[in-house]
Amino acid sequence: MNFPSELKYTKDHEWVRVEGAEAYVGITDFAQRELGDIVYIDINTVGDEVKKDDVFGTVEAVKTVSDLFMPVTGTVTEVNAALNDNPELVNSDPYGEGWMVKVSLTDVEAVNELLDADAYKTLVGA
Repeated sequence: MNFPSELKYTKDHEWVRVEGAEAYVGITDFAQRELGDIVYIDINTVGDEVKKDDVFGTVEAVKTVSDLFMPVTGTVTEVNAALNDNPELVNSDPYGEGWMVKVSLTDVEAVNELLDADAYKTLVGA
């Protein structure tokens, strides 16, 4: 499994990549493996401020639907449009082309409260 050191992680298996006052959010390699083949992503929170730990959408795999939890408080500015036609990008490239939302961060420093790669590896037993 892949655990990029430049990302921050949550106990709910989302990741965050900060770029200035904005951040990209997706699900981890571990999460996509647990879910299996992803067939649909449902996110309709563009323009909304979503608080940390609130649901910002769902991911549907062949046998299950799971909520997506926002790792930091921010306003959703963009949804990865590529996932509409290719939700499997989350399986093939969860940290790159499979990102889910871009958010404008309310508090950039709050990202420091999330898990680093080593702590996340320990959490999932890797």
